[in-house]
Amino acid sequence: MKNSLIYYSVGPLLYCPANNEKIASSLINRKFGDGYSLSMCLEDTINDGRVAEAENQLIKSIKALYEARFATQFFMPKLFIRVRNPMQINRLIGRLGSAAELVCGFIAPKFSPENADEYLDTMQKINMGRDGTIYFMPILESPCIVNLSNRAEVLYSLKEKLDAAAELVLNIRVGGNDLCNIFGFRRHSDESIHRITPIANIFSDIITVFGTDYVVSGPVWEYYDGEGWDSGLQNELKDDRLCGFIGKTVIHPKQIKLVNEAYKVPQKDFDDAKAILGWDGDSAALVAGSAAKERMNEYKTHCNWAQKIMMLAQVYGVS
Repeated sequence: MKNSLIYYSVGPLLYCPANNEKIASSLINRKFGDGYSLSMCLEDTINDGRVAEAENQLIKSIKALYEARFATQFFMPKLFIRVRNPMQINRLIGRLGSAAELVCGFIAPKFSPENADEYLDTMQKINMGRDGTIYFMPILESPCIVNLSNRAEVLYSLKEKLDAAAELVLNIRVGGNDLCNIFGFRRHSDESIHRITPIANIFSDIITVFGTDYVVSGPVWEYYDGEGWDSGLQNELKDDRLCGFIGKTVIHPKQIKLVNEAYKVPQKDFDDAKAILGWDGDSAALVAGSAAKERMNEYKTHCNWAQKIMMLAQVYGVS
């Protein structure tokens, strides 16, 4: 389990197309508030024939943000670039120059055994001799993880490759909509993706393989208006947390606050986690009633949970 705040701090990851000409001015003018990360996407949101134009706009936007930091104060989210292939990473880093220091990391869609080695080799090379770390976030959404006959083999193979560069892997992400698309599924605003059994089974396997060593982020919620969009998001966030996901991909600023609220730590969890981590390991008894006297705390059983709760409390606060 990751033991540093940075891995828990991505939070709501707001996606926007990299060819959005207003993104820099929106950030500088605090249009989206704060408490989120930002992904500038060069993949599915961009027409295949317009990638070069999108790259040019992305470079322009990041350089504008880099210059603006010296002239005014504004919330600068953790900034990620979702690329199409590893070669794009090298090209963008080269073109950004000193403005590359604003880039927190790169996101690799459709991460698979076929591209894993090239992605990880690229990430290790661009981090050589660099003062700060540029992180990597792979998205598990490829058809290769759907096949039940070898799913475990594929997932453990990918984990083995990622483990060799674990210090660079900020989050594991899941592509809920891409996986649903394989089956022709789409949930409504009153339905949680965790109720779609084939997808939930894939998520469960991902958490089983990666969840003990990495932070795994929740799938995108595509509703941002209409009846019940917010309650639907809140319900899915409850399922996300219960199933081991931390953070969530979002596609509209209206979703940011709800994600941050969902990951606030309940006071009773915070109190119990603090008590568990403050336990005297030499004590004769390693079990006691909770602070609220409504459940049982066990030091050996709940210490990993308690560590995670304290990380979440520092990042999201206590409700």
